[in-house]
Amino acid sequence: MNQHSLEGIIRLTRKVLFYALTIEAAAAVLFAIRWSFDMPVGQAVYYGVLHAVSLFNNAGFGWFGDEVSLSRYVGDWLVNVVAMTLTVLGGLGFVVLSDLAEYPRRRRLTLHSKTVLAASGGLILVGAAVVLLFEGGNADTLGPLNGSGKLLAAFFHSISARTSGYHTVPLAEMQQTTQLFLILLMFIGASPGSTGGGIKTTTFMTLIGSVISMVRGREDVVLFQFRLGKERIYHALTITMSAIFFVVGVTMLLSTTEDHHFMMILFETTSAFGTVGLSLGLTPDLTDFGKMVILLTMFAGRVGLLTLVIALGPKPSKELFRYPEGKMMIG
Repeated sequence: MNQHSLEGIIRLTRKVLFYALTIEAAAAVLFAIRWSFDMPVGQAVYYGVLHAVSLFNNAGFGWFGDEVSLSRYVGDWLVNVVAMTLTVLGGLGFVVLSDLAEYPRRRRLTLHSKTVLAASGGLILVGAAVVLLFEGGNADTLGPLNGSGKLLAAFFHSISARTSGYHTVPLAEMQQTTQLFLILLMFIGASPGSTGGGIKTTTFMTLIGSVISMVRGREDVVLFQFRLGKERIYHALTITMSAIFFVVGVTMLLSTTEDHHFMMILFETTSAFGTVGLSLGLTPDLTDFGKMVILLTMFAGRVGLLTLVIALGPKPSKELFRYPEGKMMIG
């Protein structure tokens, strides 16, 4: 969490507890009021608390019996808006929430918060547009919904893919183009210091900034008029390449041991790595070995590949010399 003193850790821990309990309590009340019209009050309160905690912490667990996830509320604005708000707040990270809470007094946001908010907003809008474009006419997903229902479902799945794990229409019936885009959203994931997984939005923005700087012929990578140090860029590249190799490796392994469609395996692997919880229905049909691989993938995705490498690898030592600079063709 980038806290380098005991005082900073204690202060942040207090904020984490306050924000988490306040947000989850408010959402639980709204859920309970809405669901009290569909079930006994006691059960509505119980379900309200369960889903508020699950959504804010990007867990993805649902408790509606034979109903799949939140499919029965695909057109319910209150349930969808509260669920999306919980997912977004949980995915922004507690550092950003603290920064936003202090904005009226400080009148400024940190580079981290600006980057997270810009990336999150952009990904949500683009994701919703893609889902609406390819699923708007699909009779098995968004097709039967009215105009506002389609818009609501498109935004819900754009947000859910990073990384709440809930859905309101059957993912297995979506176009492969949509499924592939959801895989990309799951791979990017939420933001640092949040309840979500993935390579994180700041890593994604650092890579985008690097590409833009290269195209424009600039030496420095600049985001919101701040120059990023080379160690940040190397960090982002290391995380991304490690994640790509890991997801591809697990997908190849499961493609060898499991007799299922490639897209289903890739979707399931990326969902596990991003700790998303979305599924095309493959996991229950996996072999015991396949389930163990998915389990380890979830663990690696939650802890972080770079954290595992640093924890298990040798301690870095200071280099006593540098090699001469070489040149080769790139691209």
